[in-house]
Amino acid sequence: MKIANPKLLLILSSLGIYLLSAGIAYAVFIAANSGTIFTSPLTDTTNNPIEDNNNRKALIEVSGSKSETCPLNGAKFTRAEKNIWESRRPLAVMIENHLEARPQSGLSDADIIYEAVAEGGITRFMALFYCQAAAYETTLGPIRSARTYFVDWASEYNLPLYVHVGGANTPGPANALGQLDSYGWAGANDLNQFSIGYPTFWRDYERLGRTVATEHTMYSTTEKLWAVGAKRGFTNLDPEQNNWLDDFTPWKFAKEEIQPANRGAVQKISYPFWEYTDYDVSWQYDKDQNLYQRSNAGQLHQDLNTNQPLTAKNLIVQLVSERKANDGYPDNVHLLYGTTGKGKAYIFKDGQAIEGSWVKTKRLSRTIFSDDQGKEIIFNPGKIWISVLPVGTKVAY
Repeated sequence: MKIANPKLLLILSSLGIYLLSAGIAYAVFIAANSGTIFTSPLTDTTNNPIEDNNNRKALIEVSGSKSETCPLNGAKFTRAEKNIWESRRPLAVMIENHLEARPQSGLSDADIIYEAVAEGGITRFMALFYCQAAAYETTLGPIRSARTYFVDWASEYNLPLYVHVGGANTPGPANALGQLDSYGWAGANDLNQFSIGYPTFWRDYERLGRTVATEHTMYSTTEKLWAVGAKRGFTNLDPEQNNWLDDFTPWKFAKEEIQPANRGAVQKISYPFWEYTDYDVSWQYDKDQNLYQRSNAGQLHQDLNTNQPLTAKNLIVQLVSERKANDGYPDNVHLLYGTTGKGKAYIFKDGQAIEGSWVKTKRLSRTIFSDDQGKEIIFNPGKIWISVLPVGTKVAY
């Protein structure tokens, strides 16, 4: 139908615009009162940007002799992979272990993983990515917030790219964000999602085939994070042109693994976190492959990227002091772990159990693990998994 009257056309157009804006406003009002959260597309998207279905996209063809040693865990890689990692510094990424976060994405490509309770008995990981992830763009997540003791362990890697989503910031000893600022990391090697946003970080509510709460949905990729670090002047060199490796203390690694006939008979290792069965950990030793396969809460712990169980060549259970921060935060959930000093440690490798010790003299120094004779542990080349538990925790093997 043709509307000949210009005034009538103007009135109808204005009415349409009004009704549309009113409808949007009403929808926002309803959402605000029903718990639904509207977010800007600049900070949130529900689709993973990596095209590969397994979220682990090969960047180079990995072939040829594996002659190059990873400084983090002693594993061997090709020269092509080393050409990539030697122009970077490690990523230290906070990845959660809530039941709604499992299976996580990317842990299988970490060189070293630290595990400790974040709050309320719920464990969290800090995964170090450097060598194993060089040949791939790996999806990582769900990424969560910073904790002060993880920052202490990250400090051993000489200004790594520390990746997290906010963090504890209540004034007091557990103020992780305040500490990152005082250390000079904030806005530099500290990759806080609060100051970066999309497209480096995005949210995926349906990654597990079902909707999960917002706090379990933050993701990124190794390549995106290294790109942000490089833009800020943190490659293998920092803005003052210091190479991170110059002040890094590597652990010691065996030149080759021992023969199967000489491997031990310790088949299973298990330990709890705060006696909550949802976070119980066990490892099953595979003598032929000389590695340990992880279970969490009685279930094989898999990587969503690969659908394969998580494994490690070396296991460390580090016993430390644990106390409440008493910083006034609700329910006093913030924790403090004794990251410096010395204490007891269990080291498992080659099917053997070693009741040893650990020592770390200051925040910036390397934690050194030793056997019962005081000799520094010589690790097998390959992934190292460090579970940090309160003194008195029973470790069964």
